[in-house]
Amino acid sequence: MTDPKRGQVAILYPGDREARQNATLDNNRLAPIFHALADRGIHAQPAVYHDDFREEVRRQLLSVDIVLVWMNPIQDGRDRTVLDDLLREVADAGVYVSTHPDVILKMGTKEVVYRTREMGWGSDTHLYRDLAQMCMELPARLASGKARVLKQYRGNGGLGVWKVSLAAATAAPQPDTMVRVRHARKGSVEEEMPLDSFFSICEPYFAGSGRMIDQAYQERLPEGMVRCYLVHDKIVGFGHQAVNALFPAPAGAAPDEAPQPGPRLYHPPTLPDFQRLKEKVEKEWVPAMQERLDINTARLPVLWDCDFLLGPPTASGDDTYVLCEINVSSVAPFPDSAPPYIAEAVLGRLKTTRAGDVGG
Repeated sequence: MTDPKRGQVAILYPGDREARQNATLDNNRLAPIFHALADRGIHAQPAVYHDDFREEVRRQLLSVDIVLVWMNPIQDGRDRTVLDDLLREVADAGVYVSTHPDVILKMGTKEVVYRTREMGWGSDTHLYRDLAQMCMELPARLASGKARVLKQYRGNGGLGVWKVSLAAATAAPQPDTMVRVRHARKGSVEEEMPLDSFFSICEPYFAGSGRMIDQAYQERLPEGMVRCYLVHDKIVGFGHQAVNALFPAPAGAAPDEAPQPGPRLYHPPTLPDFQRLKEKVEKEWVPAMQERLDINTARLPVLWDCDFLLGPPTASGDDTYVLCEINVSSVAPFPDSAPPYIAEAVLGRLKTTRAGDVGG
């Protein structure tokens, strides 16, 4: 039986008016979390959100102690501007919000790859604050003959992520120099176009506070990507994807023969293959990120993940790992091992909230 003394929790996720009216604990992709909370006597209510009924959701959120948020940076053609303003208001009223929009801006955008580039998970990474800077600096980086990966500041599902390389070697790429580009959106294939055409594609990514991150392409990408799922500062599961968005076509094959992304296989945090990575993440990299970005453990997301590519092996043959991105806004699906950890974190937060430490 639900213990009303344990507080109220809302789980916010996107949907239309019909979805809100018909919401249950089971008819959404977050059902495992609802049930894990219920197993610990915590009442959680669906908070289906759309900008069109913002005020209705606002009233709901102000009536609870904790809001857990699952909303993509770009959802059905809209960004999170309206929602993030609402969540800040709710947090200021004393509701614990995870993930708080201000924490997302610190660690949940592609810029975190640049801001933490000097940490152990870092790589050759640059930041373009406007299109003019990108037009001036990217050609020289392409002239090295190595591919680059360009990522828009906020996005999801591969939107605004591009692999770029010269179609033919040249020491001084010009606007009309041909480049090979491939969007990381599922179903995309490699294309050739003049460099200035690629710049035109990227121009919208610089609108408003937009910017782009430029990261060296990791040649071991065909060996797969590892996703570490965390609750606050502890890994609660892994995902391993052998074929991912920018997986290249076989040598000599046409660009459209590149395999499309395959399934991600989920594993518990005890998987032996990734224990060395787990130790690095928990004991070195997350604490270093927290210090660099000024985020205490209580404000780390209740659920988030880090995507890692394999970097160059060490002299002794050990694998190294390169941070590809951090996902914070809407982490789903997730390993079966994750919901119990989420529920324990929520229970701990409710106890803290009742003790008087409130806010997002």
